[in-house]
Amino acid sequence: MTPPQDKGRDAPETTPETIPETIPGMIPETAPEARETCGDAPPDAPPDASPGAPPEAPPEAPADALPEAFEEEGAAAPAPARGAEVIRGYLSRLPRRPGVYRMLDAKGQVLYVGKARDLRRRVSSYARASGHTARIGRMVAATASMMFLTTETEAEALLLEQNLIKQLKPRYNVLLRDDKSFPHILVTDHPFAQIRKHRGARRAGGRYFGPFAAASAVDRTLKQLQRVFQLRTCEDSVFENRTRPCLLHQIKRCSAPCVGRISERDYAASVEDAVRFLSGRSTQVQEELAAQMAQASAALEFERAAALRDRILALTQVQATQGVNPETVEEADVVALHEEAGQACVQVFFFRAHQNWGNRAYFPRTGAGASAEEIMEAFLAQFYADKTPARLVLTSHAPANADLLREALRARRGGAVELSVPRRGEKRALVDQALRNARESLARRLAEGAAQERLLEALAEAFGLPRPPRRIEVYDNSHIQGSDAIGAMIVAGPEGFEKSRYRKFNIKPGELTPGDDFAMMRQVLERRFARLVREDPARGKDMWPDLVLIDGGAGQVSAAAETLAALGAGDLPVFGVAKGEDRDAGKEVFHAPGRRPFALPHRSPVLYFVQRLRDEAHRFAIGTHRARRAKSAMANPLDQIPGVGPARKRALLAHFGSAKAVTRAGLKDLKAVKGVSEALAETIYAHFHPEG
Repeated sequence: MTPPQDKGRDAPETTPETIPETIPGMIPETAPEARETCGDAPPDAPPDASPGAPPEAPPEAPADALPEAFEEEGAAAPAPARGAEVIRGYLSRLPRRPGVYRMLDAKGQVLYVGKARDLRRRVSSYARASGHTARIGRMVAATASMMFLTTETEAEALLLEQNLIKQLKPRYNVLLRDDKSFPHILVTDHPFAQIRKHRGARRAGGRYFGPFAAASAVDRTLKQLQRVFQLRTCEDSVFENRTRPCLLHQIKRCSAPCVGRISERDYAASVEDAVRFLSGRSTQVQEELAAQMAQASAALEFERAAALRDRILALTQVQATQGVNPETVEEADVVALHEEAGQACVQVFFFRAHQNWGNRAYFPRTGAGASAEEIMEAFLAQFYADKTPARLVLTSHAPANADLLREALRARRGGAVELSVPRRGEKRALVDQALRNARESLARRLAEGAAQERLLEALAEAFGLPRPPRRIEVYDNSHIQGSDAIGAMIVAGPEGFEKSRYRKFNIKPGELTPGDDFAMMRQVLERRFARLVREDPARGKDMWPDLVLIDGGAGQVSAAAETLAALGAGDLPVFGVAKGEDRDAGKEVFHAPGRRPFALPHRSPVLYFVQRLRDEAHRFAIGTHRARRAKSAMANPLDQIPGVGPARKRALLAHFGSAKAVTRAGLKDLKAVKGVSEALAETIYAHFHPEG
């Protein structure tokens, strides 16, 4: 299908961490085709530019610049001219082949990333002086330079386009937000297989089932499997060291293979039954259990028959509470889009083994007016950039370039993928259900957004801000007498808490006095705003806060204000939230540089809002501190010694019995350990005996 010539390709916002290093079908980083650039000099490049020499880079590279693998050799310096005139200057040098193009503004920031089957034809559609939609017209008018990458096929261009969009987050592209990895159920490769929840890369050996829309869906399914099949969920280290059954065996949730209460053969049969259940063959499992119960009863094995009866009853209850389970759809992803008031919601439902495994709502940024077809194409391309699609993908709207998208999904899955918009029957009912949920989710979001906007307006009035803040940063510290100290930053705005922008700071002791909260706050703000000043000195991006809240009183605010002033950010509004009298909620006192402390009315919605912000920062700081403290408690002193890796650590522990014994060992004893050289023995001894 030939792409429209007067529309750009928009796509859905994820954090750069979620972008896979490689995408099936994408040109390897070292391939010359991925490095090739076309017409990177502007049409009015300076006359002294030598032929073949790379043009100058834009004066201000984007803060979220591409990694080295994607850097072109000739990024053009912004020309005085903009818009269609600049674009026309590139046409004569563009090839008639697939590729990816980027539009940049006068500051070198990426406005838009698009892909093309024919770069010259695609870019020429922007060179017209008129005839564009309002969105495309604004984008063309702001374009000061362009950058290009060529690929072998259009499918490769599509995958590379989505990769760049997810990293650069251009203003005029559709951006998918909150794209987290989905949990799965893992049945491990082990004589007595463990069944557990798994999230992330599939490095562990075993069989994976999913995806599930939420961890709660996995937990619910695991509980059902425990009731019916009594498989172990404990880690291998616990399993291998048990001497008596655990509590799960007592409440009939585990068959206790750790102490031999079930044979390996019988346990393997239970594992296979669980696998068949997860694969949608629960009726077959139930019939076989009924036959086994009849055999046990005929053989007068009444205890075994009773156990099988209980498993059948549990399985029946599970089947009765599974919700909406389609009969004709074994495996499918259902994707429905609803637009309203300039915003969009995409609901994704997951059906596996004829079972509904949950759903998740997404609210992509719609690229300043993209069509439903463009949003659907962009969403699917980015959503499946690091996920395996189902064999069947049902959508509420036909995506643009459906054939091309189908080819890309086939490359991602490694097999055929059917992409369709159902018109009738059970498949249409599933899409309608997802569409109804998308409509309701967007209505709730719009209502919450309106309430949030009113709160921000009231907050600006209460704090004397010139306008409602679009980004609020709240800071807090957490430690125990100075140990394992961390700083935490949360972010809130018109859409509520933006958890993908939260940051934690491990406090570097240095010359700090343990427990000095003022010094800790200074260090956190220095690290945060020094980087911000370095990356965006002109404050042209949305990375700068409109309001800074500190969990503390006048001393904390004074330290924060001095730090920001020293970094050149002294104009930022800074307020401290102190607990007030008796440290009771509702009696908070607010401090700001140059102002007398003040309080808000006890029942003020603004006060409740600030309390929520403060409590969220406190929750995030304490949780991060506990995680760091737990990690420190589990740390092995041998991990700090250079040259001691996992193998040598195991050798030392096997020889001496414990890490504490290693710290007490003499030099001669250390040299006697197999695999430890004399030089390493001296290093280990010196680490624990610096005075020697």
